[in-house]
Amino acid sequence: MPETLYQLLRDSWTDGFQALQSLLPAAAFFLALGMLVKRSAVFADMRRAAAETGLNLQILVFNLIVVGPMIVILSQALVWIVYSQGISLIDSSVWIGVPALPVMLLGIFIGDFVGYWRHRLEHTRFLWPSHAVHHSDTEMTWLTLERFHPINRLTTFVIDTAALLLLGLPAEAVIANNLVRHYYGFLIHADLPWTYGPLGKIFVSPAMHRWHHAADKAAFDTNYATVFSIFDRVFGTFRVPGPCTVPLGVTDRMAPTLAGQIGYAFTARAYRRRSVKPPAPTDAEMARVPGE
Repeated sequence: MPETLYQLLRDSWTDGFQALQSLLPAAAFFLALGMLVKRSAVFADMRRAAAETGLNLQILVFNLIVVGPMIVILSQALVWIVYSQGISLIDSSVWIGVPALPVMLLGIFIGDFVGYWRHRLEHTRFLWPSHAVHHSDTEMTWLTLERFHPINRLTTFVIDTAALLLLGLPAEAVIANNLVRHYYGFLIHADLPWTYGPLGKIFVSPAMHRWHHAADKAAFDTNYATVFSIFDRVFGTFRVPGPCTVPLGVTDRMAPTLAGQIGYAFTARAYRRRSVKPPAPTDAEMARVPGE
């Protein structure tokens, strides 16, 4: 048992730092994309976001070292609980013979549906203190996706993965969901003005998700999906009046340091009130928003 645990830890750290190295191509991609969209202004934006980006990288490394091994162990535990104890809602044999691509697409769609409701749960009183770390980035860039409190990382993994395993979906569907929603998450966090036009009614655009991070009362409790904006449209949380140019961030008082961000969720004051969330806009207010 100790040897198995050591192997799991070693493998998780190896995979984690390989993932860290894989950020280099992503960085090159978003730099090229930023230069294409913003031209020389991209460098001024990078300088302005430098402090927040540095903190994002610190949180990323912390999670790789501390949370990575925990996720590996939890993944093994979830597979054992669901399959060995026979508690899946749909027998995995149902998917045998079904072409891989439709099953993977179904996994992504279901995963985003689960993620939508899990994300709404994160904006409630007891999970908000850890999720607030993600929203505390005032200069949102593609690397904001890596700004997650360890508690938030763990709850996200457990809820999203358990739901797919309970449906008996094969490994390729679970992996496709994790990869697609993760890398698409980089895009929607990027500082891009895109609304996608008519396609924005189906897919989440960078502008749509930026409104989710806006420090604007009208934007609170909106735009929870990661890939498919149709979930926000169906459940009444869709709001994209245009490109988002308003300030970002939260009113929660947490120090812009690694210790301040990680420690915030362990303070009593974080649970006293949801300072970032005034009441959601009424239907009348939503109807007055141009472009709806």
